[in-house]
Amino acid sequence: MKERPFGFEIDIADAAIPARDRCMQRRLSALRGQYQDTAGFDHMVEQGDPLIYEVHEVLRPESSGELLSGLSIVHPGRVGDEYFMTKGHYHSVRGTAEIYYCLKGHGLLLMENEDGDWTAEEFRPGRAVYVTPNYAHRSVNLSLNEDLVTFFVYPGHAGHDYATIESNGFRKRVVHRDGTFELIDNPAWSAPAQVSA
Repeated sequence: MKERPFGFEIDIADAAIPARDRCMQRRLSALRGQYQDTAGFDHMVEQGDPLIYEVHEVLRPESSGELLSGLSIVHPGRVGDEYFMTKGHYHSVRGTAEIYYCLKGHGLLLMENEDGDWTAEEFRPGRAVYVTPNYAHRSVNLSLNEDLVTFFVYPGHAGHDYATIESNGFRKRVVHRDGTFELIDNPAWSAPAQVSA
């Protein structure tokens, strides 16, 4: 791992960091329980389990004072009427933020906190979204024929809490209706269990 300041290239056309340290890929089966159309989900998994998204990372120590960065690439497609999306996560250290900068495509960053507030910000090339501390976030690709590519940066010690979203889901779903997208309530959403003092 580099000990001195360094630069790296981002290939926007090919959606890659050529000198990346790691590439993580998530197939549809990794998002079990996150789509409403369970029959359509199962069929797509059985028919090849498509690649939904990938993350190219420049590795740094996962410690305070460092910044972790990379590319998130969400491929186009839908399960039923819901767009391809990332699993979504809170940061393990809730008081940490993240910033995303859209390089290519069209999408949404869906965000919510454990107090019940939620919002969604649109991604388009040249637009940045700041995720304030304590908000879970999920990228959604609204295009049916183009990758959604974002560059992200977050504190090295933030960590990832996927389990809360896997068990509770997000309050809102992003669906395709009448040629555009719509945010609807998630009937399967359940409030996180409260921890008593």
